[in-house]
Amino acid sequence: MRVIALMAMAAMLAACGEDQAAKAGSKPDSASTSDPSPSARPSEQRKFRDWLAVCDNSGTCNVFAPALEGTGWVRISMPAGPDATPGVVVGFWPESGAFDGAVTARVDGVDFAARAATGDDALPVAIIAPDRARALVDAMAQGAAMALNAGSETIPISLTGAAASLLWIDERQGRLGTTTALIRKGSRPALAVPAAPARPRIEPAPAVSQAGYGDQEGQILPAAVEALPAVIQCRAETDFNPDLQKVISSARLDGNTVLWSVPCGVGAYNFANAWFTTTPQGTNPRRVTFPSASGEPLDMLVNAAYDPATRVIDAFNKGRGLGDCGMVDSWTWTARGFVLKSSSEMSECWGVPGEYWPTSWVSE
Repeated sequence: MRVIALMAMAAMLAACGEDQAAKAGSKPDSASTSDPSPSARPSEQRKFRDWLAVCDNSGTCNVFAPALEGTGWVRISMPAGPDATPGVVVGFWPESGAFDGAVTARVDGVDFAARAATGDDALPVAIIAPDRARALVDAMAQGAAMALNAGSETIPISLTGAAASLLWIDERQGRLGTTTALIRKGSRPALAVPAAPARPRIEPAPAVSQAGYGDQEGQILPAAVEALPAVIQCRAETDFNPDLQKVISSARLDGNTVLWSVPCGVGAYNFANAWFTTTPQGTNPRRVTFPSASGEPLDMLVNAAYDPATRVIDAFNKGRGLGDCGMVDSWTWTARGFVLKSSSEMSECWGVPGEYWPTSWVSE
């Protein structure tokens, strides 16, 4: 198994001006890998000049256009299936932190009004009215210049790669030559578009008592886990901080399985752990590997925690401290082991809040 995919992504995101999240651990001593789903349709990500395109396992696709100057973006979302229509969200970070006027998206002199998010914690994003979204997508596909406007502030948006990105979605979703196509429309009816693939259904394992386990102080790794070569390497990587080495967590997964996390690296904003299982007696240690949307198993997680109530591990690998790029993943403990529940990935540091990242994997 190659070095963990999460850390490879962190290294790639270092081009955004930040350091790598944490150093990767060694290869697993005894892998315990589960496929994302028996009938998984792979997700895919492509870059078309300036634009980023991502489709998840349910066929939903998102494309992003970046700002030419400043920090701004446009996201076009297109679900799979014959009845789908596009949605458009725009965003940029004003100097004051909030929009100071009505938000519009302008393409070649034509304005498209957007409804800004409201509330005390509202992010600087705005939604194009659904009945105008299709017209804006058409304009972007054929346009020469685009900008986002709010009051006195204007952010230019790149249209380089728009047509190729939208054509890729049409091809992937089977829309070419239909009335629903984003770029290459035709006379074929919407019913000619394939239905959206079914999302995998995940059944969590029954909850079990956590008496004696958790994140409390004084957790001691079983000797059999401490003796594993991977753990010895983790200890060597973190020997500069004895307090960090004591941050051990445990959880009862079922009557015969206990989960352990071991700190393996720390950076300015990322904390990496390796995960292992044993029997309740601390024997038969096995390293846990986690399925990913890319198909590359992960043998370490970043900023991760397990919730015994939901049976879910959540992880957030930040590409940089701002948290506007990276990966957010969740796994559910089931009768088949840990199964990928959801995955979102923003590989470009364009200021996109996590709520608007493209999904790579979804489930029911």
